Amino acid sequence: MIRRRVALLLSGMAAITAAILYQPPAELLAGSSAESAKLAVPVVEAGPESRGVSGDVQMQFVRAGERVAFPVRVRGSAQGFTYQWIELRSNSSADVARPLRGDTLLAPLTPGFYELAVTRAGVVQRITEPRLAVLVPFELKLGSTLNGYQIGRYPAEWAHDEQAERPAGFAEVREADLDLQLTRHIKVRDFVTHDRQTVWPRYVAVDPRVLDKIELVMRELARRRGEERMDFGVEVHSGFRTPIHNSGVEGSARDSRHLYGDAADIAIDADGDGKLTIFDAYRVEQAVDWVERLHPELAGGLGVYSSRRFSTPYCHIDARGERKRWRG
Repeated sequence: MIRRRVALLLSGMAAITAAILYQPPAELLAGSSAESAKLAVPVVEAGPESRGVSGDVQMQFVRAGERVAFPVRVRGSAQGFTYQWIELRSNSSADVARPLRGDTLLAPLTPGFYELAVTRAGVVQRITEPRLAVLVPFELKLGSTLNGYQIGRYPAEWAHDEQAERPAGFAEVREADLDLQLTRHIKVRDFVTHDRQTVWPRYVAVDPRVLDKIELVMRELARRRGEERMDFGVEVHSGFRTPIHNSGVEGSARDSRHLYGDAADIAIDADGDGKLTIFDAYRVEQAVDWVERLHPELAGGLGVYSSRRFSTPYCHIDARGERKRWRG
């Protein structure tokens, strides 16, 4: 009997404490109707940090169920908000609603492309940039294929080395996804392997560091022309390459950075004359050197390809983590 009284007493004290600690936001108490509460809900937007150093990255990548850094800024009180990931081109939620706390969010368990929906007082705000790509884990690749799509085997698989490098996973891409923006200048289609397979979905490895690096190069090119930002003419010759496709690319290394999604062969109309020339490639080369000086964490390879056997001069840019230079 005494224990029961003590338990009831503690329960009552906990309820009183909770009532004291939790104070609904003042704007939700201002009116007596649900409509007034809805009108008082502050605007929510993705923090600038979620778009990379360049500010122009429009897609984040994460494995299913992991936490992703996704800072959200609220113009007012942040109390009472919940979040859900909504499948792209759909109103279907990928998960239960969770309280919005801190700058990391839990990713959905199902691979796909998602947008963030933040809710309070019945008001839903959908954040369309950046979006989230939930990856299919590398471990689900069976031999050389993933869901019927031929990928091939990575050097780490041939060596049976669990510590060797391999992608964390692959974004699952359908035809409707090809024009999704990865950055201000680059789309999903730019990173899809240019093979002859007709099966869908296809699978793509993308390292967001190279996306950020390319956009920083664009910003540097704009700065050198006296602008903060510009929309450049861009051709992406090659982004991600599956190992099986890479093996047939003339002159490509067996462990090419394209296999890991942190490289792109790209031609940029740096001077804006509507042509892609060796002078554009030289300007890109200078911009890459400057970006790596300012952001050593994005150091990587730079190859300038200007041989007459190429239809247009272009640059290979990657973010492998160490500086390397060559010409082709």
